[in-house]
Amino acid sequence: MGSPFLMSVPEHLQQHLEEGRALAAAGGYRGRFAPSPTGVLHLGNLQTALLSWLAARQASGIWLLRIDDLDTPRNRAGAIEAIQSDLLWLGLVWDGPVVLQSERRGIYHSWLSWLRRSGSLFACRCSRRELADQPIYPGLCRQAGHNWGWQRQRLPSWRLRVADDDPHGSGDVVLRRADGFIAYQLATVIDELSFGITDVVRGADLHEALPAQRSLFAALGEHPPQFRHGPLLRDASGQKLSKREDSSGLEPLRDAGMNAAAVIGLLASGLQLVAPGECLAATELLEHLTQQRINELIS
Repeated sequence: MGSPFLMSVPEHLQQHLEEGRALAAAGGYRGRFAPSPTGVLHLGNLQTALLSWLAARQASGIWLLRIDDLDTPRNRAGAIEAIQSDLLWLGLVWDGPVVLQSERRGIYHSWLSWLRRSGSLFACRCSRRELADQPIYPGLCRQAGHNWGWQRQRLPSWRLRVADDDPHGSGDVVLRRADGFIAYQLATVIDELSFGITDVVRGADLHEALPAQRSLFAALGEHPPQFRHGPLLRDASGQKLSKREDSSGLEPLRDAGMNAAAVIGLLASGLQLVAPGECLAATELLEHLTQQRINELIS
């Protein structure tokens, strides 16, 4: 797939795309797990991590760990180290160095600057309240000019101008937030391309991010990875677990005397992969699963 402005993309940005294409074209499965360091990994996060790891390892593929730490006000001290420690304790070992998005800000800003210069972005000053009842952005600021600076003590968000006939139905996608932070959609898409990610297994709550990400992949003239989504783990009231609500992670289970094999068994039984009460290492669980069985859990 070719981008309409690919020949004009600066050489260093083209190099990121070419390196990612080469990794993906080398064949095989390249997956990733990408938590945010906003607190401990709760059991729902760990269930998703297990599914993502199983899918990659069953395919004899690569499994990367990326930390989505761009939203610094929400990050918690020690969370990055705790994420790595919990995954290693469970035997969910990743390949290569950990990728920190905070160390890649320059790359995201370079892409953002290029998209702005190419005319693909516009400044949007709509408030959340104004858009609260709009499932898709209605294009209110598309023709409002290109005032990118401060107005009434507020900066605009920057949106990708998405064609009206875009098949993904995303509307115009925010790529830089009004608080100045790079938006999740831009950083995620650039990273999937840069690291040659071919397959993503993530929680079902991120299914709603698909249209925006597919629109951005299309704008860049690139193919997206295969996105699949696993079930969410819910509490007794039926609500999905959330770090924001300090949902419990591994510590209470370890305090209760559970070892890693018992926790893997707990997560696997919740997915109906093993019988309740079974204890086994992640590698032992992998030996008993087929790709078909894993595929039945993710869609």
